[in-house]
Amino acid sequence: MARRSAKTSGSIDRGSGVALGEAVFRSLCEALQAGSYRAGDRLREEEVAQRLNVSRTPVREALGRLAARGFVQPAAGRGVIVRNLDISEVLELYAMREILEGAAARLAAEHASRTEIDAMTDIERAFTEHSGDAAEMARLNRAFHEAICRAARNRYLDNASKELQDWIALLGPTTFSVTGRPSTSHREHQAIINAIAARDGDKAENLARAHIREALRCRLKLLQKQ
Repeated sequence: MARRSAKTSGSIDRGSGVALGEAVFRSLCEALQAGSYRAGDRLREEEVAQRLNVSRTPVREALGRLAARGFVQPAAGRGVIVRNLDISEVLELYAMREILEGAAARLAAEHASRTEIDAMTDIERAFTEHSGDAAEMARLNRAFHEAICRAARNRYLDNASKELQDWIALLGPTTFSVTGRPSTSHREHQAIINAIAARDGDKAENLARAHIREALRCRLKLLQKQ
């Protein structure tokens, strides 16, 4: 795991007021989202504890929670491994993502402030400025969709979307490594922003759903190459 351990190399902030087990769990979830852990990678209690400068007890608790959510499974020997999703799970994941992203865009068209719409535009501008960096584009893409979810003003939708992002992290390489995807994604993002700014909920939802269907098409291309 040393090759991708940057996100979990620092100590847990013990002064944050968050229980230690919860802090370790959040750190591991963030590492999954950042790609520090990928499908098939092994996580051992002692290694994670050493990396985060905590005892093995909160690590055991955090790994148990990851297992309960289905993100990891027991490995042969010691520790657990990050799960690899099968094709049916991928299709189910994107089907739910299409529903949630569509709903978020519709609600954002109703509730987004001018400042929030400007923030979406700023994120999208940064996205185009990093067209040669797939990893940075993936990070900015997450920020873009998170901005839409926040503007939707629905905490339950926001929580569900964050859960899906954790699952998407298990899929491996970003779809922005597919030829042509960055430019088509930019056009799709811009159209969604325009629909939200125009307060056109129907159009915003339809565009967001089409955007996720195109993302799935690119994801399936990547999976065919594996």
